[in-house]
Amino acid sequence: MAYEVLARKWRPQQFDNVVGQDHVVQTLKHAIEEKRLAHAYLFVGPRGIGKTSIARIFAKALNCTSGPTVKPCDKCDSCREITSGTSLDVMEIDGASNNSVDQIRDLRETVRYLPVHGKFKIYIIDEVHMLSTAAFNALLKTLEEPPAHVKFFFATTEPERVLATIVSRCQRFDLRRIPVQLLVERLSLIAKTDTVNISQEALLAIARGAEGGLRDAESALDQLISFKGNEITEDDVLSVFGLVSQKTLENLAEKIMTGDVKALLKIVAELDQGGKDLQRLVLELMEHFRNLLVCQHTDEPESHLDLTDAQIEVLKKQSKLADTARIMRVSGILGETEDKMRRALSRRTLLEVSLVRCARAVTVVSLEDILAKINALRDTCPPLQSEGAGEQLVAETEDNASAGTDEQPAVATEHKASTVPSPERNEADGDELAMLVKIWPETLGKIGQVAPFTKNTLRDSRPLAVEPDKVVIGLDAEFAGEKEKLTASRDKLAVERVLSRIVKREVAVEFKIAEMDLDEEPERVPEKKTAGKGTAGSGQEHHGKAKHASPSGDMTDHPLVKEAQELFGGRVIAVRK
Repeated sequence: MAYEVLARKWRPQQFDNVVGQDHVVQTLKHAIEEKRLAHAYLFVGPRGIGKTSIARIFAKALNCTSGPTVKPCDKCDSCREITSGTSLDVMEIDGASNNSVDQIRDLRETVRYLPVHGKFKIYIIDEVHMLSTAAFNALLKTLEEPPAHVKFFFATTEPERVLATIVSRCQRFDLRRIPVQLLVERLSLIAKTDTVNISQEALLAIARGAEGGLRDAESALDQLISFKGNEITEDDVLSVFGLVSQKTLENLAEKIMTGDVKALLKIVAELDQGGKDLQRLVLELMEHFRNLLVCQHTDEPESHLDLTDAQIEVLKKQSKLADTARIMRVSGILGETEDKMRRALSRRTLLEVSLVRCARAVTVVSLEDILAKINALRDTCPPLQSEGAGEQLVAETEDNASAGTDEQPAVATEHKASTVPSPERNEADGDELAMLVKIWPETLGKIGQVAPFTKNTLRDSRPLAVEPDKVVIGLDAEFAGEKEKLTASRDKLAVERVLSRIVKREVAVEFKIAEMDLDEEPERVPEKKTAGKGTAGSGQEHHGKAKHASPSGDMTDHPLVKEAQELFGGRVIAVRK
């Protein structure tokens, strides 16, 4: 008797023998028992998971002499003919090679003839998405209203290529990839029946390589038996199919998360010399980091991962080596690498560069970490002086730097701070608009710290009204073109925040065009003085305001600034308002 490959020898002949498709099998069984049989069925899913096998079993169940039944006898002439593929009532058509409109027209002619032996004439069209558009259109009317004795069973791996008008006339069943554990159980049964001694690790490696397809797993086992005989180990599987062991995969992930670039390059070199499939390695690494994310965000990863207990324990340990953001950055890099692998001339070079990027993405300090350290440093250090004096210090440091003079004004910083009206005193008088007009130059200074361009735009503006929920700011008609820019700009938020702190409640900002009387315009902060104008320490006043005083020390010498420089390895470039 001729040798029969394992994929054909172990093809399921009963609904109960189908692996991993219980949701489809249960529905078809109920349909048969309740006699609710549709005229067309569409089975969708990746290769080798049982689409055509289920269609054949369904055909046997309908045409069995004791049927329709959920358990065909496999002994009657109809069952044996369907199993061997010689039944006149069950015709299997390859959609890839019979895809023309003329062949579909011939099929329509045979539809009207009654079945020879069974109760139904059944057409099984495999890879139905390969039919041409004209062939699909020729089938539409027959598919919608076929004779009572005709059933259509379609199978496809690409349902998006099937016309929507065809899908709408069928009952659709989506078959799933078969879990690893079920594949291992079926392969173990086959090996035991054929007296093959194969290790559990080897079975797991075969199941990994099959990617959820039972036919691929059975074909791989058949090839290994031909290559190694009745003794098969994990190394045999890895060497034949170019796979990487689970331990190597876990080791690679650990080296990435610890930033050990030297070890990563060494492992990649060994894998390349061993003839491993580097593109497949990238896919498995992506899957591994996906599993790490699952472990980080679920209390019971066992219920979400199709892995052994030992593998899950490793994932739990590795998930503590990096946070979610870093793992997601690594996954993104691996995704880009997998897409480029198909076109890369040197896959090893691309993989090495990508793994180095992954290691840096895990170990390099993120922006979130920097902000957290700055906030922690700010919380631990006491403030230098009052808010107004702090702004005075920054402003005068810049003034002195631009003037290029070391002269020290005689008026103290505290005196300057006292001349600036405080929001609390004005607010106590109950006149918020008057208070805001009076301190408008100081307010513009605060706005300029976070939005310099907005400050320049508002230089010729004035508060017009203060309402419970908003502040109206008037713009000179000369600058009407800037209103839309101010309203649309995100810097408007900065203005709202500064004003909200001053009036001590959340307020919005509204800009209006108004005729501005320059004679009544609120006094601005004096412009920067150049060297040689005025005499420091003379106590002279300009427009009723004391001249700015410079602090005795430089801002860059402050301990807080020094500590920030040491923490981030930076340097002070400029001190500005």
